Amino acid sequence: MTKFILKLSFILSILLLNTFSAQVAEVSSPDGKLKLNVFSENGNALYAVTFQGKPMLDKSPLGLITNESDFSKNLKYIDSKKDKVFKKYSNEKIKKSGVDYNANSLMVNFINSDQFTIGIEFQISNNNVAFRYDIAPMKERLSAVIQSEITGYRFPSQTTTFLSPMMKPMTGFARTAPSYESGYKADAELGAKADYGYVFPGLFHIGNDGWILLSETGVNSLYCASHLNTTSEKNLYKVAYPNMAENNGFGSTGASISLPGKTPWRTITIGDSLKPIVETTIPFDVVEPMYEPSQKYTYGKSTWSWILWQDNSMNYEDQSLFIDLASKLGYDYILMDALWDKNIGKERMKDLIQYAKSKNVNVLLWYNSNGSSNDAPMGPRNKMSSAVERKKEMKWLKEIGVKGLKVDFFGGDKQETMRLYEDILSDANDFSLTIIFHGATLPRGWEVMYPNYAGSEAVLASEMLYFSEDVRKQEAFFATLHPFIRNTVGSMEFGGTFLNKYLTKSNKDKNKRYTTDSFQLATTVLFQNPVQMFAVMPNNLSDVPKFQLDFMKEIPTLWDETVFIDGYPGKYSVIARRHQNQWYVAGINAEKTVKKLKINLPMFAGKTVKFINDDAQGNSAEKQVKVNAKGDFNVEIQPNGGFVLRN
Repeated sequence: MTKFILKLSFILSILLLNTFSAQVAEVSSPDGKLKLNVFSENGNALYAVTFQGKPMLDKSPLGLITNESDFSKNLKYIDSKKDKVFKKYSNEKIKKSGVDYNANSLMVNFINSDQFTIGIEFQISNNNVAFRYDIAPMKERLSAVIQSEITGYRFPSQTTTFLSPMMKPMTGFARTAPSYESGYKADAELGAKADYGYVFPGLFHIGNDGWILLSETGVNSLYCASHLNTTSEKNLYKVAYPNMAENNGFGSTGASISLPGKTPWRTITIGDSLKPIVETTIPFDVVEPMYEPSQKYTYGKSTWSWILWQDNSMNYEDQSLFIDLASKLGYDYILMDALWDKNIGKERMKDLIQYAKSKNVNVLLWYNSNGSSNDAPMGPRNKMSSAVERKKEMKWLKEIGVKGLKVDFFGGDKQETMRLYEDILSDANDFSLTIIFHGATLPRGWEVMYPNYAGSEAVLASEMLYFSEDVRKQEAFFATLHPFIRNTVGSMEFGGTFLNKYLTKSNKDKNKRYTTDSFQLATTVLFQNPVQMFAVMPNNLSDVPKFQLDFMKEIPTLWDETVFIDGYPGKYSVIARRHQNQWYVAGINAEKTVKKLKINLPMFAGKTVKFINDDAQGNSAEKQVKVNAKGDFNVEIQPNGGFVLRN
């Protein structure tokens, strides 16, 4: 009888707990500044986040809906468990080569009206929240389709946004959208609608209280990628799954998973300044490598004819010139872009690769990702989307000495497309090939998950500077956003740094560049990707100052440390990066007036360093300067200009 009464009392307490609003669990970051609370309120699971006692996310919904059962309502709290997570790892491809990850974890379990359970796993590190769902088998059901999530983020009313809209499916060049190549609006109104939602990551300014960066990580072939969408409530954004129209309507919009199964991680980075946003490693902290590398992959700089010489340059003679250019610059690679299969051909490509090898230059080749989900006509086509053809092609590529591929034109976030990304990466590893993705989705922890992955575009990148006057005029604006948003969560294959005054092969007449040379040099530091396709042209060997060429020869593409110095998204940005013992500090200015800054650079305290900057007319020069013993340094950045300091 006593046991029965105790059991009845426990059940009644659980029922009472879930009838009203009640906090059921809480967890804090190791430093105690970040706190997350979980609530059970009238059958709903909710969470809220504070930082240094200030509300950053108000009560926000948790849950998802499957084809077997609904985990978005009628949820009852069961129990929770706390633990600690310690992880030390190294990865040369990200913003920081060595990471010590320390987090407090919380698992909160709920049961729904069908008597099926769902767990929500939280990891709270300093300035970061990561969480995901853990779905148990549903009696005899060992598989399910997750159709949607109600996961949301409810912001305080003073919040403004820095978001990039998701592109309309099956639009753009050859119906290849969406490809994460839209621009941003800075400090936009909370709740502003976008027809197809907003891509990850999204940056939010919580007035005077701080900043929040939202993203996701750990997406592989076992799930779809997601994005943000607005709701009928101005302050509430939710996680949304792909649009059915993507990939020509082929493939499900949800995720088919095996049970027990876990979703990807939702990540939230929070700070009272932009420093934690720029320096976060949370996209990489909570994921693991999916396979062993077949070799030691190498990264570095590459020449790239197509960015200014375009399709007509895809011939044996012009590619030989860019091999020579790579050799003279000491670059590791040349990227040969679309149409090489038609204009050069496989037989002559063997000769070209041998020529490159004689010059100590490795070759990267462009491939179309598919032939079935959009209309992109460039070849090689139909080689990456078929397992049989892909392996045949990669076997040939390895035999002739190709070191990596740039695979283009994906256009979609469905699970079907995530499988294609993973299949390409996994097969490429078997044949010792590095992979870069173009016309692609945001990388979500892939630098760690896939050892041969070397970056993605997923940004309004350098090719649009060639094609669009409007994008050229906004180059500085967008560039000041990337270190705080797109590039902080994953490697960004931008493909820029133009030394031509006019973005044409002739370097005259049209496509005038509106940014200074110092600005362009600064982006080599501000933009991070382990393989950088720089836009240095053969004519630059004789028509730009020697110090600029010397800089482009020495700049690394791998970084051991990244530090936020100063900036505001859309206005200006100053970032420091370290490669081994050498520090680079770079800044750019998107405002219409000269930006006068006093910045603190402890890495240069009391040292004489090299300083590249612009004069009032926008002409760049290099000189040596002394940084005072406190590390304080005064710098003026011209409009559309930039600077670089290095020891």
